[in-house]
Amino acid sequence: MTDANINGWDDTVLPFQLDNSDIRGRIARLDTALGGILEQHNYPPQVEALVAEMALLTALIGQTMKLRWKLQLQVQSNGPVRMISTDYYGPQEDGGPARIRAYASYDADRLTDGYPIDQVGDGYFAVMIDQGEGTKPYQGISPLSREGLAKSAEGYFAQSEQLPTRFELTFGKSTMADGVEEWRAGGVMLQHMPKASPFAAQAEGTGETLQPVDLLNDDETENWNRVNILLDTVDDLELVGPTVEPSQVLLRLFHEEAPRVFDKQRVHFGCSCSEDKVRQSLSIYSARDLETMTTEDGRITADCQFCGAHYNLDPKTVGFEAEGNA
Repeated sequence: MTDANINGWDDTVLPFQLDNSDIRGRIARLDTALGGILEQHNYPPQVEALVAEMALLTALIGQTMKLRWKLQLQVQSNGPVRMISTDYYGPQEDGGPARIRAYASYDADRLTDGYPIDQVGDGYFAVMIDQGEGTKPYQGISPLSREGLAKSAEGYFAQSEQLPTRFELTFGKSTMADGVEEWRAGGVMLQHMPKASPFAAQAEGTGETLQPVDLLNDDETENWNRVNILLDTVDDLELVGPTVEPSQVLLRLFHEEAPRVFDKQRVHFGCSCSEDKVRQSLSIYSARDLETMTTEDGRITADCQFCGAHYNLDPKTVGFEAEGNA
């Protein structure tokens, strides 16, 4: 067990507010949760790095999800990495952990030796929020940025939510004292408090991509630039730990901005798949349709793309013609 586990900061998201600059934010650290996500698949290094970045973004953005809400982030592209999908499930009860999962689809023969973001072509960054039964899911999209997934997320908030947003992320494998490699990730998200901006509608009307500063007036821009300059001084070891607590990082970076912290949110790797959900997804098919899905052994199989769980079902027990489904 590492020091960070002892201090309870790994796999957590700590929300904070900078009272002197009207800026809120979150600082996150993932290790066991990220390792749980990545060990489900044997991804090439470039894909692994993209999934790690996407999972960290999801944890930072998802911290605002209320009980039992679901956040999904998706990247769809025409590049070698066709899709990255992440889910963040809000806690089932007050004080409980959130759950996160992720996976990627890619063409192995199209991957290159370049940077991870080089594996993502043109496409879009999507945000979907499901507030539960009886509500209409929210969905917003924005173009992918060639500068990275974090820049894509910043662009989404600027264009779709009119919220100036900044991400500073770091992630990778760390060698422990016993020689074992473990994934560690850490990041900070900054966001200006939401206010109506006279610049948002004007900038959108030009057809140009919005930048965070396009949404602020002169005084707000000064505060935003000052806090971003302070964030530029953070180093990778401060972000991933384990020896420096997130609250100490905030004090070092922003002590003159009067940082105020709130209750941290624990994040675990977790999947929502189940045999019941597989059966439900197959309930729309007739017996004839199911014949095309049946293996030579006379079974219908399904694998979860997120966690690798394998389901093996009798075709006679699924579909809308099965006994008990009528």
